[in-house]
Amino acid sequence: MFQSVRKQIARLTGEGALGLLHCGLKGLEKESLRVSPNGGIAQTPHPRALGSALTNPYITTDYSEALIELITPPFDESEEALDALLQAQKFVYDNLEEELLWAASMPCVLTGGANIPIARYGDSNAGTMKTVYRRGLGHRYGRVMQVIAGVHFNYSPPLDFWPAYQALQGDRHPLRQFRDTLYLGLTRNLQRYGWLIPYLFGASPAVCKSFLGGRETTLEEFDSATCYEPFATSLRMGDIGYTNSKEKGVGIKASYDSLDDYVRSLSRAIETPSPLWERIGVRNGERYEQLNANILQIENEYYSTVRPKQLLKGLEKPVRALEQRGVRYVELRSLDVNAFHPLGISLEQLYFLEAFMLFCLLLDSPPINVQEQREIDQNLGAVAHRGRDPSLYLQHQGRELRLQEWAGELLRGMEVVCDALDSNLPGVPFQESLRAQRLLVEEPERTPSARMLAEMRKNKEGFFHFAQRTSQQHRDWFAAFTLAPEQEQFFRKQAETSLEQQIAIESADEIPFDQFLDNYFKDRI
Repeated sequence: MFQSVRKQIARLTGEGALGLLHCGLKGLEKESLRVSPNGGIAQTPHPRALGSALTNPYITTDYSEALIELITPPFDESEEALDALLQAQKFVYDNLEEELLWAASMPCVLTGGANIPIARYGDSNAGTMKTVYRRGLGHRYGRVMQVIAGVHFNYSPPLDFWPAYQALQGDRHPLRQFRDTLYLGLTRNLQRYGWLIPYLFGASPAVCKSFLGGRETTLEEFDSATCYEPFATSLRMGDIGYTNSKEKGVGIKASYDSLDDYVRSLSRAIETPSPLWERIGVRNGERYEQLNANILQIENEYYSTVRPKQLLKGLEKPVRALEQRGVRYVELRSLDVNAFHPLGISLEQLYFLEAFMLFCLLLDSPPINVQEQREIDQNLGAVAHRGRDPSLYLQHQGRELRLQEWAGELLRGMEVVCDALDSNLPGVPFQESLRAQRLLVEEPERTPSARMLAEMRKNKEGFFHFAQRTSQQHRDWFAAFTLAPEQEQFFRKQAETSLEQQIAIESADEIPFDQFLDNYFKDRI
């Protein structure tokens, strides 16, 4: 099944080019919900000491004013990316007053969507657009779903890899076309085999009943305040969580056959009116309720476990950036916040994710047909809700495969990649990470999702008390050390500069928001 990977590694080795696999760029984006001491979503504004959420490149907000997002630059060493995340999160904690950063993906102590504050970005046209987009998401999917937190892993091979690998393949297309083709192949394989991520790293097998808001559910009752599924791994990635819950109703499914197809399918969704969203209305008097009434307001509304991405220039539309400059990196979005690690993700996980990305890049990746897309969707849902069920079978090319057997095949296929990445390193961190994941496949009770439920049972506590207690432990962990003066100064300077930049952007606005929005969608910005 994975001969193509072994073949490519052998060819790289034969050409003395194995080093081209080393030092791919890794970056992290981690969402953390600010909560009050009682666990409720913080109603306070984004702390001014953290700078402007509009312009600070390292500390911003996602959907809610209370949902902090920490962004690291890309690094060629995983340790550096994790250290950058540690520094940013420590700086945040140093500037919170009594509040906690919630240790889990799923929120708790919810009193309805109306009490979830939408993120604010100032009075500029650009800031208003970001807030209106989030207001639209709340109308379309509900605010509660939008405050689920996750971790995104961004990856790209070293720049020197592409021309050398193209020459090795004997490919004569323009380099950008070759690169885009492989990146889309990587994206398709991450969808095919991406169910492995929630199995290994899923950490949301239970939810507060307050998250369900009184809706009927097929989840079982864990205690008076908690619902769960006995074999769930990541309810965040399941039917109640981070999905386009109305996808069938609005008729959008992005195509990953090629970059052109991907851009075309998303562009069509952004430009096509949706009767479902037209019922909401775009404006209520002078107040915008959503950016438009189309299938998607903008590209980011399309929830996917993986996205091909390009760095944006100013207010450039993501599809235009991809169209003009191709794919720069791939963003894997299916990671739950690791509740058992203060940073929400561990170094062991990062080693595995890099190897998994390379494995999926080197592996053959034919187009995804309708039947396979159906299998991909079914597999992700099945693993999210029943991943640790020993009787669970997944679908692959019309065949049924036991999850443990298929996962074992994938991990065995990754061995040659981990060996390559470990070459010339003082130890074997990639192989060690692979062995750790193999143990999770062989013994599902070791997975984070199983450990969470076991700990809740042991302590006779529901999800809220588990998450609150863990959040307090993480806060104490951060309190035990001090940022180096130069690190603290760096973040303070970034905060001050970002506030100045926001003021400059607001002062530079010369057209009304209506015209700004029209210009944006007509690519005049």
